[in-house]
Amino acid sequence: MTQSITIRRPDDWHLHLRDGAMLQGIAPESARHFGRAIIMPNLVPPVVTGAQAAAYRERIMAAIPAGADFKPLMTCYLTEDTDADDLAQAHADGIISAVKLYPAGATTNSASGVTDFDKVRPVLEKMAEIGLPLCVHGEVTDPAIDIFDREAVFIDRVLDPIRKATPDLRVIMEHITTKNGVDYVRSGGDNLGATITTHHLIINRNHILVGGIKPHYYCLPVAKREEHRIALREAATSGEASFFLGTDSAPHADAAKESACGCAGCFTATNTMSLLAHVFEEDGALDKLEAFASLNGPAFYGLTPNDATLTLTKLDAPVEFADKIDTGAGPVTVFQPGFPVFWAAS
Repeated sequence: MTQSITIRRPDDWHLHLRDGAMLQGIAPESARHFGRAIIMPNLVPPVVTGAQAAAYRERIMAAIPAGADFKPLMTCYLTEDTDADDLAQAHADGIISAVKLYPAGATTNSASGVTDFDKVRPVLEKMAEIGLPLCVHGEVTDPAIDIFDREAVFIDRVLDPIRKATPDLRVIMEHITTKNGVDYVRSGGDNLGATITTHHLIINRNHILVGGIKPHYYCLPVAKREEHRIALREAATSGEASFFLGTDSAPHADAAKESACGCAGCFTATNTMSLLAHVFEEDGALDKLEAFASLNGPAFYGLTPNDATLTLTKLDAPVEFADKIDTGAGPVTVFQPGFPVFWAAS
């Protein structure tokens, strides 16, 4: 008997679309299954003003296939020179849906991020006043802190003090990777949510390193121990409103990934929904998939769920995903989970 489930069209609450030829090549992959996506602003140079966000949105819309039902939700990159009034006006004009905080040097194209958090406090207070959410890359960049501990230390050193100083600020901990993150979100109240990626539900750090380095599994925040992956799966499949999908799908051309200093990021836009169906079925939680992928995110951002639907059907034979997406910026390898997947999305 054919098994299928139909859910509201999902949204992606953390997405990298890049720009130029890369944007043209990979934007259709997200537009195929997702209704909306929070778009990351870490271009070169970064998107730091409302006008730049509006211009980037136009470039994205030009790259989306005709007739696709996809809406980019724009963000601005928080710097120590950010103009709070500009953000407020962009929010009032419907240009931006959130602001992104990168600790300086934490990940790809984050050199313009924040070093002195006291300098951005007036901006955060303004955001709290107008209800503009803050999306956080939750890692410290202190070289004395082990890379596998950077999320937990960030919670203690940076995030908790920010939230205590600005309690009305709505915060999304993006791509949490640890049990520490899960526990903190659960204790954080209604103003705190978290996105979880597809790949962090599937891989732990052994998958990156055992049997040879796997550059297409390397991401930031880096995958952690198995106990943390299990905690993430339990959170994602729980149906709890604080946890929702943010793929952090991050395309890099193969030449940039397969190099002496490979770029961080997993490209999952193509097959995320099939992979999630596999994970949720494996954990006996298919009935919670719609909450994670389609309902919890809109609720946190104060939006209504999409009217359109997506159907996931379990096939008798494994689905064959594209191995690579060809773009004008070079081929991009699609994340492969290492096991057969039988769920097709339509």
